[in-house]
Amino acid sequence: QVQLVESGGGLVQPGGSLRLSCAASGSISRIDAMDWYRQDPGKQRDLVARITGSGTTTYADSAKGRFTISRDNAKNTVSLQMNSLKPEDTAVYYCHAGIRQVGGLYFRGYWGKGTLVTVSS
Repeated sequence: QVQLVESGGGLVQPGGSLRLSCAASGSISRIDAMDWYRQDPGKQRDLVARITGSGTTTYADSAKGRFTISRDNAKNTVSLQMNSLKPEDTAVYYCHAGIRQVGGLYFRGYWGKGTLVTVSS
């Protein structure tokens, strides 16, 4: 059993900062890419940022220059530092990771349950 648990969401004023964290636990052999997605009600879930196992990062245009993704491979965690937040960043943020379980042959994608970020004055 593998679990991803997000933390760090909340209410912040425009221009403020938040740091999201996600911890993977369970019978984990190896973690490939780790991602943050976000979803507005009634809309599709969009990729915000990705970090590969080797540390290469990719960002959505809306996140470039404001968000920073990082990971700690020893702790199986991924974080998203979000600065200069805007009202349009309001969404539920989901952690996603490609994980190979102990004894498994293949990687499969796992999702956390999400954490709500609200940017409002």
